[in-house]
Amino acid sequence: MCKRYALQNPHRAFDCCRSALRTALFFGCKFLDSGETRFDFGQTLFGGVLCHAGAGGHFLHGVEFVTADEVEAVEDFVYAGADNGVKLFAGAGHCGKGVTGKACEVVEKAGSVSHDEVPAVLRRVMSGASLGSLSGADYTGRMIIVTGGAGFIGSCLHAALRRRGLRTVVVDRLRDGVKWRNLASHAPDRIITPDALEGFLASEPDVEAVFHMGAISATTARDGDLVWSSNVDLSQTLWRWCAARGVRMIYASSAATYGAADRPEMFRDGLENIDGLRPLNLYGWSKQAFDLWVKREIEAGAPVPPQWAGLKFFNVYGPNEYHKGSMISVVKVKYDEVVQGHAAKLFRSDVPGLADGQQKRDFIWVGDVVNIMLWLFDHPDVSGLFNCGTGVARSYLDLAHAVCDAAKRARDVEFVDMPEKLRGQYQSFTCADMSRLRAAGYDAPFTSLEDGIGQYVREYLSQPHPNL
Repeated sequence: MCKRYALQNPHRAFDCCRSALRTALFFGCKFLDSGETRFDFGQTLFGGVLCHAGAGGHFLHGVEFVTADEVEAVEDFVYAGADNGVKLFAGAGHCGKGVTGKACEVVEKAGSVSHDEVPAVLRRVMSGASLGSLSGADYTGRMIIVTGGAGFIGSCLHAALRRRGLRTVVVDRLRDGVKWRNLASHAPDRIITPDALEGFLASEPDVEAVFHMGAISATTARDGDLVWSSNVDLSQTLWRWCAARGVRMIYASSAATYGAADRPEMFRDGLENIDGLRPLNLYGWSKQAFDLWVKREIEAGAPVPPQWAGLKFFNVYGPNEYHKGSMISVVKVKYDEVVQGHAAKLFRSDVPGLADGQQKRDFIWVGDVVNIMLWLFDHPDVSGLFNCGTGVARSYLDLAHAVCDAAKRARDVEFVDMPEKLRGQYQSFTCADMSRLRAAGYDAPFTSLEDGIGQYVREYLSQPHPNL
């Protein structure tokens, strides 16, 4: 669509749209100009509607073009946009009707695209992307910010965003370690350090969404001032910036906010259920503090991002976690033990009546976590605080056996005493209530523990280059 042409010359704008679409080889487009000349390349697949200069148009599935002289009130239509005004075309999920009386097909997706952004769409189509998989942000040159984008979950998300052909800015510190390998196969457009983020935001970058994954995530963290600054202050700054500029924000909360919860009904998400939570450690408390701050902002009627979603990550495992030290997943730790010929070591239970190895967690494959975030990105009308788990609690003994099986080793498990620093801070049961996300429309299945561990071992841990 051509958002850079003034209303005073609507025919010029439509000519621009026609030229852009023909150049980009969008097969199936029909264009009806003022002389009823038809550019018919076959079955209609794509079409577009002009919006006023500076606002962008709509890129739709299964519609036709018409020109200004077919619209009785051109300025009303152009200024109103595609979703209202004279109702030339309806929004996503509705059937539009042209002023000539000809009905259009029901629209499945709508997004903003301008003339100079058409080449980016063409690259996505020519790369083999499914037409149905394209979202509005796929048609634009706007940036996606991923804080913590060189970390575990952040880098896996970043890889998926780059596969979509999106422009990305990673906010992270690579330092002199191995985190750069998490981005080796999918370099971002730009990497900035957290210290430089404030200046970058002040430059008014054109941002579509912020995925805020960055945090001090160690459950054994002790520096309260540093944790608050990183996990709360920075999150508040990003929230306010997104709210002021109409940028969507998806951020990482944590299942650590549930503290000593030990029954399924105690793991309900949503802002209305968080006041009574009592996290067991500093990390969980900092995540709870930000969730509570978000709740207060919303209740006070303060500005909020057009879409916001907090995700309470449960026990995530998968590639690109290798830099996490003591916070690496139990799956990776057990794999290293068994391939070195040792027994898989598990903590003895410190809960009366709970057998050793029967501590249970909701373990979720990182690919499922990424799928949830991409689904939220593709559904900008969905906001809220959501659990991000599978809804199934599995025992550590199940996990150890699955690792042994995937590594093709005998099932050999040894129980050891829990370290003193973890006693009283160890969650012996977690299980995400996923009903809220399901009710919002997310219907993809979750990967089983055995299948996820099998994929992790087979495609990553057993390979010379185990990064995504």
